[in-house]
Amino acid sequence: MSRSDLSRRSVLAGGLATAAAGVAAGSARAAGTTAPSALAGEDGWVTATMSRMTLEEKVGQLFIQNVYGRDATTPDSRNLPLYGVASPAEVVQKYHLGGVIYFAWTDSVQDPDQIVRLSNGLQRASLGQRSNAPIPLQVAIDQEQGVVTRIGPPATQFPGSMALGAGGSAPDARTAAAITGRELLAMGVNTNFAPVCDVNVNALNPVIGTRSFSSHPDVAAELVAAQVAGYQRDGGVSSSAKHFPGHGDTATDSHVAFPVITHTREQWESIDAPPFRAAIREGIDMIMTAHLAFPAFDDSGDPATLSRPILTGVLREELGYDGVIVTDSLGMQGVRDKYGDAEVPVRALLAGVDQLLMSPAMDEAYAAVLAAVRSHRIRPHELDEKVRRVLRLKYRRGVVAQPYADPARVSSVVGVPAHLAAADAVTDRTTTLVKNDATALPMDPSGTTVLVTGYGVSTTATLATALTAKGATVQNLQTGSSPTDTQVAAAVAAAADKDVVVVTTMKAWDTKVTDPRGGQQKLVKQLLATGRTVVVVAVRDPYDIAYFTDAPTYVATYSFSPVAIGAAARVLTGDVAPTATLPVDIPVAGDPATVLYPFGHGLTY
Repeated sequence: MSRSDLSRRSVLAGGLATAAAGVAAGSARAAGTTAPSALAGEDGWVTATMSRMTLEEKVGQLFIQNVYGRDATTPDSRNLPLYGVASPAEVVQKYHLGGVIYFAWTDSVQDPDQIVRLSNGLQRASLGQRSNAPIPLQVAIDQEQGVVTRIGPPATQFPGSMALGAGGSAPDARTAAAITGRELLAMGVNTNFAPVCDVNVNALNPVIGTRSFSSHPDVAAELVAAQVAGYQRDGGVSSSAKHFPGHGDTATDSHVAFPVITHTREQWESIDAPPFRAAIREGIDMIMTAHLAFPAFDDSGDPATLSRPILTGVLREELGYDGVIVTDSLGMQGVRDKYGDAEVPVRALLAGVDQLLMSPAMDEAYAAVLAAVRSHRIRPHELDEKVRRVLRLKYRRGVVAQPYADPARVSSVVGVPAHLAAADAVTDRTTTLVKNDATALPMDPSGTTVLVTGYGVSTTATLATALTAKGATVQNLQTGSSPTDTQVAAAVAAAADKDVVVVTTMKAWDTKVTDPRGGQQKLVKQLLATGRTVVVVAVRDPYDIAYFTDAPTYVATYSFSPVAIGAAARVLTGDVAPTATLPVDIPVAGDPATVLYPFGHGLTY
C-alpha cells in the first residue's frame, strides 16, 4: 500500500477536524453582514453592480498591483514612477483596482497590526471612492510557507510543500493551510496565491524545487486538494493553484528567462495535469498561469500566459474550469521577451486570462486594455465575462459581505499557542532521515561538544540554541550559501576538538547561482576528512547528498524556517523519531536517469 493510499484513508478524519473550526471562522466573518446589496444573492449583486460600473471600473477589476507603503494614506515616493500618484490609496482609486498584493520589499508586511491597518485602509480607499459601484479589493499574498513566506513570525510558520509531501499526510497539509488562511484573514488578507501544483520531476529545477509537494503526481494532487480545502473551506481565503500548465520540469527560472517544457500531451496528462484537476474538483477560486512555452499544446512560441490554445482550449474547455484565471507577475522576464509591456496584458486577456498581476507599466497597460475594448479587439461581452468571474469570487468568498478585518481580533488569531503547537506537531512529521550508516543518530547532546556550521545565520543559530538547551556545548560558525576557502578552513579548524559536527547545506547542488564557488560541497567533504562525526542537514532541497555521497549521516528538512530547524533538532537528539520519507527521487549527480535514493525512502529509530 502506498503512502498516498494510507493518507487517503486518514483525510476524512483530518477534514472533519478542521471543518468545525472553519465553520466557526466563516460564521464569525459573516456575522452582521446583511448589507442590502448582499440580500439579493450572488447573481443579483453581481448583475446590479455591473450595471452601474463604468468601462474604466470594469477594466480596473482586471488588475492586481503591488503598492509601496506601510499604510494606505501616507505618500511613498516609490509609487510615483509606477503610477503617478504617491499613496497606496491613491493608486487603488486611480485605476479602480481589483486587488493589491503584499511583499516585504513593498513594506506591506511589517507586523500583524500594521498589516491589518494597511488592509483596512486600502479597503476604505476602494469602497470610499466616488463610484456608483463600490467594490472591495482582493488583498493578496504569496504565503506558500517554506521558502516562499511573505509574513514571518509572529504569524505561524510551516515548513512548506515538499516537507508536507515528505510527511505524506493530507490532514496535516489541510491543517497547515487552514491555520495559514485563518491568520491571513485576521490580517485582512483574503487571497493566497497557493498551493503550488507543479510536480517537481526535475531535480535541477531552480524556481520550484521544495515549493512542490512531490515528484509523484498522485501525492501532489492529494495534498493540493487538501490545501485548497484548508485555505478556502476552513481558512476562508481564496486560493490559487499555480503554475498552469505545469512548471515542474524545467531547469530555467521564468523570472529571468523563458523556459520551454518539452512534455508530450501524454506526459502532461500523467504528470502535470493531476494536481490541477484535483484543485478544480475541490472548487479552487483561482488558477495562476506560467510564463513558459509548452509546444505540445501551442507551437507559436508564446508563453502559456498568452496562449489561447492553453488557457481557453485546455484549461477552460477540456478541464472545465470556470473560475478566475490570473497571470503570474507580468514583470517576469519569461512573459516580456516577445511583446511590450502594453501589449502583453491585452494578449493575456484575449488568451483567456481574467486578472493581470503586477503589470510593470501600469499606465500603458491600463490604457491598452481600455483601447482594446473600445476598438472591440476585446469584445464587451468578453470583458463582462471576466469582470463577472472576479465579482463572483469576491461575493462567494465573503469579501463583499465583510471586507474589513477586526484589529482587535488579530492577537487572538495570529500566532496563538494552539496554532504554534499544531505547526510543531505537523513539522515533526516531515523531517526525513535519509542516511545513518554510522549510527550517529540519535545523538546524546548532554556533555557533548558540537560544532554547528554551514548555511544560514538564523538557521545555524536556531540549531545551536536547540542543542545547547539539551545540554551540548556548542560553537556556532555559519559559513553562508557560498563559503570561501578561508571560511571552509576556519570551520575545519573549529571541528578539530569537537565530538560532533552538524553542517547545514542549502542547495549545495546549485553551483551556478546559489553557490558559484562550490564552497558548500568543499565544506562538507573537508569536514568529513577530519574524521569527526559529521551530520549533514539539508535545509532546503533534499538533492544535496548526491554531491557528497561519502557523508554517512544525512537528514533532509526541506526548509530553513525556524519551525523546520526546531523539528530537525528534536530528530537529531531523539526527542522525535523520524517518520517522513522522501517525496521525490534523489538522482545521481550528473546522471538524472539513475536514482540514488528513491521516492519513499526514509529511516527511523
